[in-house]
Amino acid sequence: MESTGKHFVLVHGSNLGAWCWYKLVTLLKSAGHRVTALDLAANGVNPRRLNEVASFFEYVQPLTDFMASLPHEEKVVLVGHSFGGLCISLAMERFPEKIFVAVFLTALMPNYRDPPVALVQEYFKRSSPDVFLDSIIVYDSNKQPVSVLFGPQLIATKLYNDSPTKDAELDKMLVRPTGFYLNDLSKPLLTENKYGSVSRVFIISGDDQIIPVDFQKYMIQNSPPKDVKFIAGSDHMVMISKPIELYITMQQIAYKYN
Repeated sequence: MESTGKHFVLVHGSNLGAWCWYKLVTLLKSAGHRVTALDLAANGVNPRRLNEVASFFEYVQPLTDFMASLPHEEKVVLVGHSFGGLCISLAMERFPEKIFVAVFLTALMPNYRDPPVALVQEYFKRSSPDVFLDSIIVYDSNKQPVSVLFGPQLIATKLYNDSPTKDAELDKMLVRPTGFYLNDLSKPLLTENKYGSVSRVFIISGDDQIIPVDFQKYMIQNSPPKDVKFIAGSDHMVMISKPIELYITMQQIAYKYN
């Protein structure tokens, strides 16, 4: 397949880092694309600690700073995984003119009518009480979740249930906690004129145990994207369990949205 030479910007989900994209980065670069995989604040190798990140906006700042640094004429394919969907949504609102297409990879995809917290609340409402298994969740005085650190059982059985064991073990070594930032997400952050103007593609992960297919379909109905792709037999970590299939899908998207 002939390369389109696009610039892909990859944004990880909770408790992860830029490292989780290593297989996809290799494949995209081999096809002649530019790739930037970012560590959000206090995740991956970002030097900040969770208690030093006071807001969702600070958490996403590595992404928004990078988008601001791009030349005015440059556009990217912006990809968000899991909680990273909320992060790229903020970038879409602030920099719609710099984005060819936004790709939600089994990611939280809000609409522009409701505050993003509504989607988070719906997720918890539809999830089983033990959705995070042995993870450590910190709550505030109002019993609202403040942060989560994924536990080894959750990583092995729900994140990487279709992935190589060695990748799950790597995650256990690199995992760092992530905040929920529900107060910030309760604000009306997105608008139809900006966020709503960016073309969106949702990629369904067929065997996701963290964001099940039913909830992925709910988000698609709640905020219809331009296109929907499906990757069968993939766990939540699509870039790890099905890197070739994801690469082919990304190539298709890059060709379609120019």
